[in-house]
Amino acid sequence: MITIVKIEQLEELSTLKKEYIKQATAPLDGMWLCGFVPMADHFGFYKNEELIGFCCINSDGYLLQFYVNQPNHALADDIFTSIINKENGVIGDVTGAFSSTAETHYLSLCLDHAAKTQVNTLMYQQIEKSVKQKTDLPMAAARVEQLAEFVEFAKTNIGAPEEWVTGYYANLISRKELFGYWKDHKLLAAGECRLFNEHQTDHADLGMVVAESERGQGIATQVLTYLIALANGKGLTAMCSTEKTNIASQKAITRAGLTSSHRIVQFDF
Repeated sequence: MITIVKIEQLEELSTLKKEYIKQATAPLDGMWLCGFVPMADHFGFYKNEELIGFCCINSDGYLLQFYVNQPNHALADDIFTSIINKENGVIGDVTGAFSSTAETHYLSLCLDHAAKTQVNTLMYQQIEKSVKQKTDLPMAAARVEQLAEFVEFAKTNIGAPEEWVTGYYANLISRKELFGYWKDHKLLAAGECRLFNEHQTDHADLGMVVAESERGQGIATQVLTYLIALANGKGLTAMCSTEKTNIASQKAITRAGLTSSHRIVQFDF
């Protein structure tokens, strides 16, 4: 019999998380892996008091990860079905899921039960290890005293929630992973070169925002080119992602030399 229990300390899942990430056929998106997933509720699957798997579900009732270890792989479909059929009172309603195409077994289970699917995000990775392009864009690392400026920039240009982006940018600044491009003392672009602490440590996850007034001038491509070179200088392979609807961002990423081979797919059950 399988028992499902809410996990309060994510450290309990460390071994299973490593197995889960190792089985992926490509690096998992950094924002989902390190941003959205840790904020979700996690549940452990126990067989005779042994932890054999887990899932995590966000506040909207969407699965973000699902895994059953190899010795108990045959139980995965039954556990997954019981979750989406609301047969477990601990978890509650599950309305859908997000899975990348690099998470093949989880993706297959989602496909088996989906009533509706749509691509949410395009995932990009660097294939050529060396950057052929160069940029003269004068980027500089963000300083602690510039946090409020970056927060206001993100609020104005992408509508980021102030409380969340304040903590997010403060962390990036402390890790020296946030960069800016200023002109006439005005912040016009922000770039992120995020390093992984535990998993996927041979990759750097990139992000960028360009002021609305400056878009369409090639600045996004220059920012990404700078960040790719920065990552490569640390011996890391660059990766990033963008929403399917963000055509301008997709063009900039492609021009910077990254290739999209995987997607994050939204499923509704």
